[in-house]
Amino acid sequence: MNCEKIKESVSIRTVLESFNLLPAKENRKTAFYFALDREEKIPSLSVDFVKNKAFDFGTGKSYDVISIVQQINKCSVSDALKYLHKFDLSVLEKESVAEIDYSKNYEIIQVGNVRHPALVQYLKSRKVFEQRHLVKELVYRFNGRKFFGIGFLNDSGGYEIRNKYTKICLGQKDVTWIKNGCNTNNEVIIFEGFFDYLTYRMIEKEENSIPDHLILNSTAMLFKVKDKLKVYHKISLFFDNDHNGRDTKKMIQDDHDNVEDCSLLYIDFKDLNEWFCNFIEKL
Repeated sequence: MNCEKIKESVSIRTVLESFNLLPAKENRKTAFYFALDREEKIPSLSVDFVKNKAFDFGTGKSYDVISIVQQINKCSVSDALKYLHKFDLSVLEKESVAEIDYSKNYEIIQVGNVRHPALVQYLKSRKVFEQRHLVKELVYRFNGRKFFGIGFLNDSGGYEIRNKYTKICLGQKDVTWIKNGCNTNNEVIIFEGFFDYLTYRMIEKEENSIPDHLILNSTAMLFKVKDKLKVYHKISLFFDNDHNGRDTKKMIQDDHDNVEDCSLLYIDFKDLNEWFCNFIEKL
């Protein structure tokens, strides 16, 4: 494993979070942490997230992700690289490609409320932390290795899993219906993925009648619900502004009347969540 590649591809924030170390002060590009090798009342470890490096003003020592692991675990470079392997973005991307079947050969170890600092930070970075009660924290094992992520349950008992590096489904792929039982206007709002649904829940206002919500979890799942959409008098779409999103939107518009394209709200952004994050950061 190439040391320089690891230093560039593994986030220093993620490594620190793996040891439950969180910033005492931070802004968008830098942060101050308490020292790695001593107790102190004023944080002296300056972390530059852009350069992916840290500097201890108390000792004058510089750190990269490898030396941070060495310092905390008191280990060799070789052992530090083994530890960092699980955070290597290129490795995780290879393990998340479509040809790997995550519907088999996995074991869910634990399902609970979202507490892990890395997952808390991930939800905060997507500006949906207040909706954490709608998702779960999953710890699972695949190919003998342990992973964790944000889990969103679908209607077949499978979980959509997301974290900073991973986008997979454990178990059978399916949609997620959220039917409110008081839908007097007979409306359904459809989302491509669950982060857009969480975003909508952040910005929606009180309504006299609450519509049903449908999260496809993939545009490929439209075939499972096309006939079920016929009962609705109004269909509102929050799809991505990309090829798949536009094609799926057109298929629904061709089959149904009274379809509202809500992507016009975030026309200059990839999806609703990206628009919302940009909007919040400008406040």
